[in-house]
Amino acid sequence: MTTPGDSILRVAEVFFSIQGESTWAGRPCVFVRLAGCHLRCSYCDTPYAREGGEAMSISAIVEQCAQWPCRLVEITGGEPLLQDACPALAQRLLDAGYTVLVETSGALPVQALPRAAIRIMDLKCPGSGMADRNDWANVDALTDRDEVKFVIGDRGDYEWSKDIVERLGLTQCCHAVLFSVAGGALAPRALAEWILADELDVRFQLQLHKYIWPPGQRGV
Repeated sequence: MTTPGDSILRVAEVFFSIQGESTWAGRPCVFVRLAGCHLRCSYCDTPYAREGGEAMSISAIVEQCAQWPCRLVEITGGEPLLQDACPALAQRLLDAGYTVLVETSGALPVQALPRAAIRIMDLKCPGSGMADRNDWANVDALTDRDEVKFVIGDRGDYEWSKDIVERLGLTQCCHAVLFSVAGGALAPRALAEWILADELDVRFQLQLHKYIWPPGQRGV
């Protein structure tokens, strides 16, 4: 039996790499990829994290993160909030002095996470096939430290995302709104030109790690 402070999580991988997305892109970062996901996005690039994973205690995860001299950690997935102990892991990392990013789909309540954690919420566009799973109550929980990401696969996704940003005033209620290209589905130049033509106050982003290493490589 484990105590609440040392709960067990299922972990797909822990690795040290360059942060490829968000306003933290380009920074060295330790990634804790939790296993398990209840969504099936059409463009998913980590299907190996949907199930399985190694059982690890929070203490073991924090100890593994400490092997690298880096104070930035991202908890990702899969969908990390599927595991009840994810908020406790985030808090332990915060208590250890890390800046903690949590990338979540936005389909589960983000309020459980510590307020000091930076939430990067991936609102699902229609092209993902999962747009009906967005939990819109999460928008009210955003702070000026959090970020919202839209992964865009075509013009329809772009128009949908633009409408959501404007209608919900996302640029006023969070730190950054990110428009990202769904890998292989849309030319980056097309998305950049749409953003410029509409003069949107959003951040265009590419997945930098997929330009540094082969797109399918794990552990980067």
